[in-house]
This record gives sequence, C-alpha cells and structure tokens, in this order.
Amino acid sequence: MKQETAAIYCRLSVEDREKAAAESESILNQRAMLLSFATERGWAVYDVYADEDYSGLREDRPAFQRLLADGAAGRFSIVLCKTQSRFTRNAGTAERYLHGLFPLWGIRFVTVVDHVDTASMGNKKARQINSLVNEWYSEELSENIRAVFRRKMAQGQFLGNYAPYGYRKDPKDRHHLVVDGETAPIVAEIYRLYLSGLSCKMIAVRLTAAGVPTPSRIKKTRGEDLGRKGADAWSASTVRRILHSPVYLGHMVQGREEKISFKEKKTHGLPENRWFVVENTHEAIIKQEVFLAVGRMLEKRRKNAPKRKTEEERE
Repeated sequence: MKQETAAIYCRLSVEDREKAAAESESILNQRAMLLSFATERGWAVYDVYADEDYSGLREDRPAFQRLLADGAAGRFSIVLCKTQSRFTRNAGTAERYLHGLFPLWGIRFVTVVDHVDTASMGNKKARQINSLVNEWYSEELSENIRAVFRRKMAQGQFLGNYAPYGYRKDPKDRHHLVVDGETAPIVAEIYRLYLSGLSCKMIAVRLTAAGVPTPSRIKKTRGEDLGRKGADAWSASTVRRILHSPVYLGHMVQGREEKISFKEKKTHGLPENRWFVVENTHEAIIKQEVFLAVGRMLEKRRKNAPKRKTEEERE
C-alpha cells in the first residue's frame, strides 16, 4: 500500500502572536503538533509551509501560495492544519479549495483540533459552518480594531506607522509626535521658498540639487519603510503635500480613508466631515499666519492655472 504524503500548513497572525504563549498558537507548537499527528498515522511529510504575521483572510500569503502551487502539481495528497481557520478565515476561499479544487487535485484536507476531514462527506455542513464562523470572527475583530483606532484618533493619538516628515515619534509615547531637528528646518524652508514666489516644482528642483534627502530617503536611512526603494529626487507633489498638511500647525488630522471591506486591503477616501481633526496635539513647525498665507497662494495659483484640455479638445 502506497504511503500517503502530507503537506503541513501553519499560520500565525499579528493578533495570534500576542496570545501565542498562553494558547500555544506559535508556529513551533503548531508544527510539532502536526508532525506528531502525521507520524502517528504513518503519513510522510512532503514539506512544512508557514506564514507569520498574515491574516487568514488574505490569499497572498507566500507559503500559502507555495502550498497551493505544490498541491496543484500533485506533490502531496493531504493538507494538514491545526484548525480550519489556520488555513483560511475567508468562507469563499474555504469553499473554493476544500470543496472545489482540492477534490480535483486529489487532495484531502484534515485538521487536528476541530476534526475537519474532507474524506468524510458527513461533516461537509460542519466545514461550511466553520467557514462562516471563522469569517464572522474576522469581521467582528476587524470592527473592534477599527473602533479602537477611531477612539484613539478622536483623542488625538498618532496612529501612523511612520511620523510625518519634520517629526519623529516620541520615544516615551509612540502616539505622540516631537519635532525632528534634522528635517523640521527643511519643512520651514519649503514654506519660506514658496512664499518667496517659487513654485512647488522649482522648490523640488532646488532641494534635489542641494542634496536634501527626500522623505522616503530619510525613512530608508533610518531603517523605516524598508519595502520601498526610496526616491533620491524631490517631486512637486511631495512639496505640495507638505504645504497642504495642517500637521505642521501642531494639529492631528487622521482617518482620511478607510478599507473598502474587512476582506480587502484597498482603501477609499472619506469626506472631510468624517476625518478626525484634533488641534494642538504636538509642537508646531509652521506659524498659523505663514500656513494661511501659503494656503491662499496655493488656492490662487490653482484657480489661475490653465485648465487641462480634454482629449476631445486636444483633437
């Protein structure tokens, strides 16, 4: 009789990491449990696939995608997980693989804790109920997190991953901004240059020529935002964004956009009446009269700028 081959899949999300020690959710504990389970049943283990800090709602998990590719290639006949939710918390994903593609690929899906086994047609309804419960849990968790974020934003706490250019996160309180002595003078200089009559594009050219590090380059040199390359040249849009931001008045403006759905990474912008604006949360870099004067100039130039011709007019 041919020995069956299993692929072990483990997953740990950010939320799971916080309770891993107490609830034995860690990747190492999952791996040990599943290897023991496979050994007891005489299954050979093809490979162990593990994703850390990934939500079960996402399908772009690297190890998850590798597992699916190897499964489609027929490299194993069993996918073994601790629970169905470790594989996915998305009901649509569960249905597509557990009851769609896995049977076509000759793959049996098995879990240790909640006793899922696609070789048994008797528990198909239980698997589908599990899928819905797992998705509901994610939706409720997402809404709870959003509620906490909204409350913190209403209190004026800074929630961004990285401080705005000109500031740093307070080492004593990561939700508070403090003036950055290295980049705050550059912000002030950008406002001065604009009031002197230079356009955003001209300011960008001057800063680049002077070798002033861009916001993304500063993040890169400080070990932040490592996923991006870091632009060496300033752009007009970066300058314009700095000139428009009330953060330099000492005001916190957050919640300008939100996720389209708890299942999606994509966001959409929100109207101003839904933004969280809290004044005087940190030290200002720009005086109010300077900010207002720049604002008037920006608006005047916007109104006087030649309108872009439509495609029909260009023809």
